[in-house]
Amino acid sequence: GASKRDIREKVWDYLEASGLADFPRPVHRRIPNFKGSHQACCSIKELDVFNRAREIKVDPDKPLEGVRLAALQARKTLLVPTPRLRTGLFNRIVPPSGATKEVLRICATSQGIKEYSVPVGLDGKARVDLVVVGSVAVSEKGWRIGKGEGYADMEYAMMVSMGAVQADTPVITIVHDCQVVDIAEELLGDHDLTTNCKRPKPQGIIWHKASYVSYEMLEKIPVLKSLRYREKQTGKDVTLQDEHSDLANANAPAALNEKAMAENTRPQAAMGSAQIGQHYVESDSLSPRLEGSGMITTVYVGNIPPSVRVSELKCALREFRATPLRLNWQGAQHRAFLDYKDKATAESAVSSLRGLSLGGNTLRVELAKNQRNKGQVEINSQK
Repeated sequence: GASKRDIREKVWDYLEASGLADFPRPVHRRIPNFKGSHQACCSIKELDVFNRAREIKVDPDKPLEGVRLAALQARKTLLVPTPRLRTGLFNRIVPPSGATKEVLRICATSQGIKEYSVPVGLDGKARVDLVVVGSVAVSEKGWRIGKGEGYADMEYAMMVSMGAVQADTPVITIVHDCQVVDIAEELLGDHDLTTNCKRPKPQGIIWHKASYVSYEMLEKIPVLKSLRYREKQTGKDVTLQDEHSDLANANAPAALNEKAMAENTRPQAAMGSAQIGQHYVESDSLSPRLEGSGMITTVYVGNIPPSVRVSELKCALREFRATPLRLNWQGAQHRAFLDYKDKATAESAVSSLRGLSLGGNTLRVELAKNQRNKGQVEINSQK
């Protein structure tokens, strides 16, 4: 009758009490590092799935540092999830040319991941041959329990959605002997990631069942929000679990606010037939008092594909709750400028839109380099 939480606490407590816990400590609420983890990681070199793999995704946890080093030493492509997925999905570790063993060791650490990596988003061409995840506990049958935040489950589901893994892609974990315990299968949900076993792995994010996906999590993880928007556009049911809860009344203000924003971006009749490549500025007529105040901050949106229409961008802005006071669309130059009432609102919009993909391109979203007094902007109306 032990719950997932009971099992986690038992493993964490035992590692600490037995002297097996290693830095960082305490191991509670972490994927626990243990004494001998580096030697355990070295055993991966003996596995055929490792030797055959060309591209490997390894979690950023400390006890898996040895796996990351082994992958770099074997000249394999190494993908590591960004911490808590705040700035994207993966980092691809790119050691400098002629890197020594010592430099490779640094590349395998959390500091090296920051210094020697390039981002890979949802539109990246990743083709992962092996997935290595951290675990708090695992059973001999392959049932796995993480630290309880759902990131490994979420990352795998997102890899399925971007085509980076297949049903037969091997998934392994490396733990201390004391972390191998009995886990009742009924504790597992359809969204839980397992290691290689008879139980099917998640086939993408099951939005209405995944307990780790909430409105709060969407705000924290822009790339997750972008994936939900993309799948909603294809007609997939992306209703969240908490949308079925009794919190509907509590969310009413947010819903009303979203409706108000949608009203504020309702296209003017003269702009209803805007064509790709034409340049115009659409203003929120309810905020003329902000013109010339000098407070308005502009956000630059670039890398917009030629096939994307302004209506698609406006729809995404409403969906991501990043509706601007004014939208300056420059489709022919593959860009747009969004005006917000102040810097804080603009920075919030940048955070919400980071990782957004339209028409197959991940958009470039950042504060515009040259902020201008918006009272002096010439409005180019559609001819």
